[in-house]
Amino acid sequence: MYASVLLDAGESVKALSQYLGHPDPGFTLRVYTHLMPSSHERTRKAVDGFFDVALRDDEIQGQQAA
Repeated sequence: MYASVLLDAGESVKALSQYLGHPDPGFTLRVYTHLMPSSHERTRKAVDGFFDVALRDDEIQGQQAA
């Protein structure tokens, strides 16, 4: 449960490996990879967030030019 909560919160596998006392992050990844959030979902959120910021910046610049 501890590992799944941390992975869901975005904690790195390297840090989780250290917290759990595993010999290396590769071991942790092999054991807990099924608990990793979907990379597709993380990618979609990252791209959406980037474009949200870019669009807001464009709107602000447009308002300042007017």
